[in-house]
Amino acid sequence: MFGPTDGPGPSFTEVLRRAGLDPFVAPTSGPHASPAPFEVRHGTTIVALRYGDGVVMAGDRRATAGSSIAHRAMEKVHPADRHSGVAIAGAAGVAMEMVRLFQLQLEHYEKVEGAALSLEGKANQLSQMVRSNLAMAMQGFVVVPLFAGFDVRRGVGRIYSYDPTGGRYEETDFHADGSGGRDARTTVKLGWRPGLARAEAVELAVRALWHAADEDSATGGPDAVRGIYPTVATITAGGFEYLGTGEVAERFAAVVRDEEQQEAR
Repeated sequence: MFGPTDGPGPSFTEVLRRAGLDPFVAPTSGPHASPAPFEVRHGTTIVALRYGDGVVMAGDRRATAGSSIAHRAMEKVHPADRHSGVAIAGAAGVAMEMVRLFQLQLEHYEKVEGAALSLEGKANQLSQMVRSNLAMAMQGFVVVPLFAGFDVRRGVGRIYSYDPTGGRYEETDFHADGSGGRDARTTVKLGWRPGLARAEAVELAVRALWHAADEDSATGGPDAVRGIYPTVATITAGGFEYLGTGEVAERFAAVVRDEEQQEAR
């Protein structure tokens, strides 16, 4: 497919384009293209915050289609590679495809170059993917990811947010996005402090999702009847790790007890 001097380099998306499989082609085209004539499933609230050992990422599980609940157990927090993760809000189908492509891109780069991208390089790669999706975003298929990871060169956790045009912004200590992002950010802002312990950071993340679900109908809270709880993961020097459902349920129970005590005062 490619000659010795005509290779696509370490870009997996370029491989797809050269093969005629551009992943960011809008479903309709032309200057007068109209929005999709159907309800698009959307992921809602995602949160990331730094703590002593790295970063905590969390996302609720609800996907909505207009005013309806389209799915109750969507996964919005995913590993990008060993030391980074990506959480998604926006058009669910496009977002999931972008995550899979991003994972492949990082793996492809490492195999071709023999070394992993820096954390900033990974953030830039994701920025380019979001920018490439602009034509689809203009038609209603908006994807707004949240990227975080442990920078092994600096020995710290770092967080990046994006806008639909591909703008990349490094956040100092925390960020939340999606329909309940404002309420989640307010909760984290009030509770965050430097050097949080792991348990404190996880509890603050789930508290942020609890308050977001309390104010935003598109954000799903814990569902003890069905055993569905938000996805929570940590990214440290040891890598990306999901928290078990039992631990997340315990943290939510602690948040509920604390909320009940505050209301009783």
